[in-house]
Amino acid sequence: MTDSALPLAGLRVLDISSFIAAPAAAVVLGDWGAEVIKVEGPDGDPNRSIMHDSSNYPKAEVNYPWQMDSRNKRSIVLDLKKPEARTALDRLIEKSDILICNFPPPVRDKLRLAYDDVKAVNPKLIYASLTGYGETGPDRDRPGFDATAYFARSGLLDAQRYEGGPPGVPGPAQGDRATAMALVSSILMALIHRMKTGEGSWVGTSLLGNGLWSCGVIAQAALVGAFLPHRPPPDRPRSALGNIYRTSDDRWLQLTIVRADKMWRPLCEALGLATLPDDPRFSAETERRLNSAALAQIMSDIFATRPYEYWREALVRHGITFGVISRPQDVPDDQQAVACGAVVETAIPDMPRTLANPIRLSFAEQRVAHPAPALGQHSEEVLREAGMSAAEVAALRTAGAIR
Repeated sequence: MTDSALPLAGLRVLDISSFIAAPAAAVVLGDWGAEVIKVEGPDGDPNRSIMHDSSNYPKAEVNYPWQMDSRNKRSIVLDLKKPEARTALDRLIEKSDILICNFPPPVRDKLRLAYDDVKAVNPKLIYASLTGYGETGPDRDRPGFDATAYFARSGLLDAQRYEGGPPGVPGPAQGDRATAMALVSSILMALIHRMKTGEGSWVGTSLLGNGLWSCGVIAQAALVGAFLPHRPPPDRPRSALGNIYRTSDDRWLQLTIVRADKMWRPLCEALGLATLPDDPRFSAETERRLNSAALAQIMSDIFATRPYEYWREALVRHGITFGVISRPQDVPDDQQAVACGAVVETAIPDMPRTLANPIRLSFAEQRVAHPAPALGQHSEEVLREAGMSAAEVAALRTAGAIR
């Protein structure tokens, strides 16, 4: 499929954002055909160096965070602190359909990048805003990252910890990528609105809002005054049939058996414990819950006797719902991840495979990932396309407004 046949072909996106959640939303739009122009300051997006700067990122010779979050984009450097750069930016805004921005409100105001500022330049523009904590309220001006706003403030970290233990620390950008998909959804709604009315609009989302949505069961329970104590450890779970178990080759399985009345006997058969259903301690769900520690010990001892592959076959054969707790190093060899289109080939020489965005369409396939741009690689090209003359571009360069 050619790029021109993709569903978002013909749309121009200005990605005036940094780090991950908002730029990742721009990536998704680009995957489906939009032209994405990344507008960076003189120092560039910090995501260019985050692999080296953050202790939480695995180190590699390939700058994979930048390639993943900026594939198929073009880069222009504008120093928005200089008035000459604003003239150039307005030319781009005039010819764009979508502007993505994740600066905190005070920074937007200082740079004249609030919605009212850009709406005056292009009334049909869709302005997509990503914030840490929302556009209103006492914390609206606080910068937010996924660890602080999505995971910590929403209650997700506390909800997932075992009793007596500290909250866990999330991996890099987990909440950012989920939030990016909400921002994409808001942009698509704005495009539909513009098709119907011809009007541009403001749309947005926040890391906090997405974290609360992800923590929906626990957060909604709290809103009606319902609470659960912290999760007990695996050796005394609330339910032994919704627990994790270790195999003899040091893999972990997650059992998730919702219909215990139906699946209890097949599970026992899969485990080679055909007489266990007759044990009065475990004959019904109420008894199994009351004696969950004893049942978990029996099951833990059994799972520890065989390797994962043995248990995978046995559980599948008996129709048991389970999942292997994959390790990151398992991803490259996960045939299902390739088969379902989650891992795809690229046109990036030093990164031949990457993760696709999770949207699937019957009528189109995502654009192949091409290399992320060098800082300011396309500045002159983009400005000339926007109608600026060679002399105007040269003057901007002399003034230090572009690079």
